[in-house]
Amino acid sequence: MGSSQWRRARPVLFTITITFALFIFLRSSILTFRSSAFSQSDSYKLDHRSEILSKCAYTHAKPGPPPHFHARTQSDRYAENTKPVLVRNATIWTAANDGHEVLTGDLLMHRGVVIGDVPLSMIQQLKSENVNLEIVDAHGAWVTPGIVDLHSHIGVGSAPELDGTDDTNSYKAPILPWLRSIDALNTHDASYELAMAGGVTTAQILPGSADNIGGQAFIMKLRPTADRSPSSMLLEPPYTLNGSHFDRSLTPRWRHMNAYDITRLDSAWNFRAAYDHARKLRGIQDDFCAKAESGSWDDVAGKTFPEDLQWESLVDVLRGRVKLSVHCYEAVDLDGIVRLTNEFEFPVASFHHAGETYLVPELLKKTWGGTPAIALFASNFRKKREAYRGSEFAPRVLAEHGINVVTKSDHPVVNSRYLLHEAAQAHYYGLDPALALLSVTYTPATAMGMGHRIGMLKADVVIWSSHPLSLAATPTQVYIDGIPQLSLPGRHVAKGPTTSPRTSDFDSEKVAALKGALFVNVSGLYMRGGGSTGVVHVSEKVGSVGVEDGRLVCVGQCSDFAEGAVDIVDLEGGTITPGLTSFGTPLGLMEIRLEPSTNDGSVYNLLDEDLPAVLGDKVVRAQDGLMFGGQNLLLAYRGGVTTAITAPSGTFLRGISTAFSPGAVHARVESASIVGEVALHVGISMSSRIGVSTQVAALRNMLFGESGDEVLRSVRKGQTTLVLDVESADIMATLLRLKNEYEAHSGRELHLTFAGATEAHLLAHEIARAGVSVIVTQSKPYPSTWEQRRLLAGPPITQESLVTALLKAGVNVAIGVIDEYNARNTRFEVGWSLLTSNGTIDRTTALALATTNLEKALGVQREMPQDLVAYRGGDVFEFEAKVVGVISETLGRTDLFV
Repeated sequence: MGSSQWRRARPVLFTITITFALFIFLRSSILTFRSSAFSQSDSYKLDHRSEILSKCAYTHAKPGPPPHFHARTQSDRYAENTKPVLVRNATIWTAANDGHEVLTGDLLMHRGVVIGDVPLSMIQQLKSENVNLEIVDAHGAWVTPGIVDLHSHIGVGSAPELDGTDDTNSYKAPILPWLRSIDALNTHDASYELAMAGGVTTAQILPGSADNIGGQAFIMKLRPTADRSPSSMLLEPPYTLNGSHFDRSLTPRWRHMNAYDITRLDSAWNFRAAYDHARKLRGIQDDFCAKAESGSWDDVAGKTFPEDLQWESLVDVLRGRVKLSVHCYEAVDLDGIVRLTNEFEFPVASFHHAGETYLVPELLKKTWGGTPAIALFASNFRKKREAYRGSEFAPRVLAEHGINVVTKSDHPVVNSRYLLHEAAQAHYYGLDPALALLSVTYTPATAMGMGHRIGMLKADVVIWSSHPLSLAATPTQVYIDGIPQLSLPGRHVAKGPTTSPRTSDFDSEKVAALKGALFVNVSGLYMRGGGSTGVVHVSEKVGSVGVEDGRLVCVGQCSDFAEGAVDIVDLEGGTITPGLTSFGTPLGLMEIRLEPSTNDGSVYNLLDEDLPAVLGDKVVRAQDGLMFGGQNLLLAYRGGVTTAITAPSGTFLRGISTAFSPGAVHARVESASIVGEVALHVGISMSSRIGVSTQVAALRNMLFGESGDEVLRSVRKGQTTLVLDVESADIMATLLRLKNEYEAHSGRELHLTFAGATEAHLLAHEIARAGVSVIVTQSKPYPSTWEQRRLLAGPPITQESLVTALLKAGVNVAIGVIDEYNARNTRFEVGWSLLTSNGTIDRTTALALATTNLEKALGVQREMPQDLVAYRGGDVFEFEAKVVGVISETLGRTDLFV
C-alpha cells in the first residue's frame, strides 16, 4: 500500500482499533460485573441459607454443660489475683452418693474451682511457683457446698422496701413471658450480705406471682463483682440475653421462667391460650425448617426464620429448653397444671409453695416429661386459704414417694439468710438428713439445670460452726468462686454440736387429757421462781416427776405416786421447763391472715379516719374478739406455748392486749382467760400515712390530757404499761424524751416498753437508764423497712445480736415473734439467741426471755400459773427434743402428745 493510501486508511483503521478496544474493554467490564454480581448474590444466598440452617439446628439442640466442661481447671467466673485456699482437717459433706458421702480431709479452691482429695504434688507445685497459698485449718468443722435458693426475689424486691423500688411484679397483663428479672436486678441491695452470712451463694431470681406467667428468671451468684453490674453476677445466662446474634454452634444454656395459677377459671384459659399461640409459632418454625433442611429453598425464598421476640421464650418452654417454676398450692391447681403439661407436652422443673402436694404424690408423677421437684417452706403455712392445709410433714411424705424435695425462702417472705434453717426444720419433722441437706444444695441446683456447676463441691464452699442441721448452725466462712465473703471469719461464732440432730417420732402420736401422769428419766427441771426471781433451775437428774390436775405433786421420790393408776411417760433424758409465753403475733384474733372472714380485723386509726360515734372514747380490747380452736393456737400449744398475749391489730392506737391459754376450747372455759387486760398498745411508724411528728403529738395529747378510756387513765397513773411498737432509733429517742417530759410534768412514773425495736441497740444504755423494757420481735433481723435499716446483724457479721447487746446494757429484754404460724417455733427463736450468744446467755436467762422477762415488759402484775412443758429426748432448745406433755395449772389438766 502506498503512502497516500496509508494516509487515507489510517483514520479508518484508528477508528476500527479504538472501537475494537472499546468493545473488548466493555465486554470485559460486563463480564467482570456479571461475575461480581453473581458472586455476591451467590455468597448472600449461601450465608442466608447457612444462617437459616444454623437457627433451625439450634431449635433442636438440648441445653446442658458444654463438652469437656468437667475437665476444666479454671472457672469462667474466676477473678484474677484470687489466691488459692487450702482447707485442711475438715468434715466434708460432698452431696455425692445421694447425700450420704461424708469425707474427712482437705480440699483446695484454686482458679475458681474446688479440688478434693488434694495431691501433695499440687501443693508442692503451688509453693514452688511462689503462689500465695492460704491455709485454713477447719479443726474438724463441717464443710458443705454453698446453699442454693431455688425461689428468691432478692435484688428485685428492695431491702429496705421503698415506694418505687419493688420490681418483683408487673401488673400490665396476666401473661408476660417476655419480661425478665435481670432487667430489674439491684446489685447494691442490703440483702446480699445477709444472705451470704447464712451460707447462701446462689439464688434463682424469679419475677413475682402477681401474673399467670410473670416472666423469665435468672440465676445469680451473690458475691460482689468488680463490674458491680447485674450481668456480671449471672451464672450461665442464656445466649439470647443480649439479642439473637450469637454463636449457635455452642451448647444451649438453660432458660428459666415462672408461672402461677391464681384464679382457676381465668388462669386455665390464659395458660391454654398462651401455649396455643406458642405452639402455632413453633409449628410455623418447624415447617419452615423442614423445608430448608430438605433443600426446598424455593419454598422459603425471600423469607426469614419466623421469630417473635415476645413469644420466643414460651416457644422454648414447648421445646423443653426452659426450667419452668410453677407456683401451685392446692390439689385442684396442681391437677390443672399437670393436665396442661400433657395437653401441650412441656416439662415442669419444679412446683413451688405446693402446700397440698403431699396429698397427691401420684398426680405429680403424671406431669409430662417427669415428676417435678417440689419447693416448700418448712413451716410457713396457713396465711391464706390455699396454704391452709400445708403440713410440716410434707417434705418427708414426698420423699417417701420418691419425689425430690427443695426447701426455699421466697425471699423476703423468709429471709434467705436462714434458708438452711428451713432444711433443718424439715429434718426435725422427719425428712432424712441427707435429703434435708440436698434440699438446699444439689436438688435445687439440678432443678434449675445447674447441677454441673453448683450444689456439689465445685465452686462454692461453706465452713459451719456446727453440724449444718443443728439449731443455729452458722457459717464461719463462705467462699464463692473461691473468694471469701466474711470479713471476720469465725470470730463471732460459737461452736456447736458436730452430729446430726436425732429426729423425733411423730407417727404414733396420740393426744390425751389426763388428771395425773408420772414422767420418768427426767434430766432437768426448771420452774418459775415466783415474784421477781424469774426462772430457776430446780434440779439436775431429777429422775421422776409426778403431776396431778396440772400441778407437780412429787419430784424425785415418786414411788408412792407411781403405785396409783397413772400414765407413765419416759422422757428419755428430756427436761421439764416453764411453758413459754407468745407475744407479737395476732394469735386468737387471726386464723387465716389473708381471709378477712376468719379474722377480728383492724381497729380504726384515730388519726386517719372518722371514729364511729358509738365507740365514744372507749379503747378496743383484744379479749372481746378472741377466737379459740384455730390451728395456729393448737400448734403453738403443742409446741410448748402455754400463754398467748395478743393485742388488737391496727396502726396508731391499737388497743388493750389480753393473756389467755391457747389450749382452751372456747372463751367460756374456766381459766381460758389468764389476764383480761394486760397493756395498752400504740404504734409509731414512718410507714404510716400520718407523719411521725403528728403521731407523737397525738400520743403527747393522750398522755397529758384528762379525758379518755379508763385504761388510758391507768397508763397516766403508772398502773398500766404503755407498749409502743416502734423500730427506728430516732423515734425511740423522741419517745424517751416524751417519757421524761411526762414524768416531770405528772410526778408519776410512765411504764414504757418498746416492741419490735430493731434499732434499739443504737441507744441501748439510754433505754436501760430510762427503765424501758424491749420486746425483740425479730431475733433474726431483716431490714424490711427504712426504719429497720440500721439493724445489728449478729454472728457471723457482728459479735453482738440485738438481744445480747440489750442484755449487756442492762435492759429487761424479751423475745416475741411476728407471724402466727411461727408461734409454735418460739422455743427455736429463743434457742437461736441462746446458741449464738457465745455463752453470754445461759438457759435460765433464755427461758426468761419468753416467760418472766416478757411478762414484766408487758406489765403483767399477777403471779402467772406454773404451767410446765415436758420435752422428750433432749433440751428445750434442741431439735432432738419433742413436746410430749403440757402440765397446765391454768386448765387444771395434763395434756399428753405421745
